[in-house]
Amino acid sequence: MKISPLQFNHIVKVLDQMLRFESPSDVILSNWFREHRQLGSTDRHAIAEACFTCLRRLETLRALCAPKKPNSRNVLLAAMAKLWGTNLKECGDGLKEDEKIWLADVKGRAMPDGLAQRAELPQWVIDRMSDQDEDSILELGRGLMQSAPLDLRVNTLKGRRDEVLSRLIADGFDATVTPYSPLGIRLKGKPAINKHILFMQGVIEVQDEGSQLLGLITGARRSEMVVDFCAGAGGKTMLLGAQMHNSGRLYAFDVSEKRLSNLKPRLARSGLSNVHPTLIAHENDTRVKRLAGKAQRVLVDAPCSGMGTLRRNPDLKYRQSPDSVAELNVKQASILASASRMVAVGGRLVYATCSLLPQENMEIVNAFLAAHPDFSLVPASAVLAEMKIPLDTGDVLQLNPAIHQTDGFFAAVMTRNAATAAE
Repeated sequence: MKISPLQFNHIVKVLDQMLRFESPSDVILSNWFREHRQLGSTDRHAIAEACFTCLRRLETLRALCAPKKPNSRNVLLAAMAKLWGTNLKECGDGLKEDEKIWLADVKGRAMPDGLAQRAELPQWVIDRMSDQDEDSILELGRGLMQSAPLDLRVNTLKGRRDEVLSRLIADGFDATVTPYSPLGIRLKGKPAINKHILFMQGVIEVQDEGSQLLGLITGARRSEMVVDFCAGAGGKTMLLGAQMHNSGRLYAFDVSEKRLSNLKPRLARSGLSNVHPTLIAHENDTRVKRLAGKAQRVLVDAPCSGMGTLRRNPDLKYRQSPDSVAELNVKQASILASASRMVAVGGRLVYATCSLLPQENMEIVNAFLAAHPDFSLVPASAVLAEMKIPLDTGDVLQLNPAIHQTDGFFAAVMTRNAATAAE
């Protein structure tokens, strides 16, 4: 990676903010570019690429920095010396004499070989993956170090995948179908797809293939009542609405007014009219209680650590902690229990996260099932097979970035049984 003196100075300053882990790194970068509009596209790309590479390889870079403090300048210099083989004469303000001596030593060292450094995962994350062996953790960590592809979902209310794919290829995009989702298209690189007419008309939306699969296994149908309990920005909401052929009633619940506001322009593009964005105060809001036993499908994409999205958000592994995950576990259990009350007899409940930690996934599901005998697990393999999706991860959907080239998603499909359903 070649870095100019100008880029070097910007990278050090941006990294300085990122390494405090007080705000999401993509927000920091966006704010920086907004404040430095004079930067051209080449500089912006180099700055972004360098910063996010440093975050992805931070366990190794911290080890290489020792005994120096792993501040932004030292982290960048270590990356240039050891990872990129950059000519260090390209550094912005020039190297100090002690830095030259230190970097000569860094260049001669062997790469750190601890599992945390090889997998680029903090030790606390590794400690919570007790269900995986060292080779699996290493494979997963290396998968999370890769840059995520740009996946699109075709809005079936407005287009067919084969037709959309042909149009994108004709317009010069390097595009292929996604291997699992029947609605997905994968683009090579990071083209500005939001400026394309198909995006502006609502024919396509940006959505990771894994996220598409979560919506698909919810299995929404025409004329049903469906609830997207933690709707967020609404990617899965819109997929569910299209599954329902714009019929029935689809509630998009969220506790964030801002997120629901961001959903509205996307809904306008999509052509959906069966979606009802609904702001709730908490999971036990009266609006939730009014739907007790009425919904045929309830999707709970629960708030989580986001450990499955490290390809896009490598800073998350440092902005989360054992304590924050423990707090999330309490919230996840409460949200799932509350959402389950809305499920009708014979209806489907899907609990999902974008986490890879069993504490946020199977442990939450097992505890829920133990406390709610009126629900039983439906093998995800059977659901996927019924939908003719060529994927089998067993009883639950567990997507691994290293294997499936999606974000790391988890989902458990449950049904409410007629014989034992609570009154």
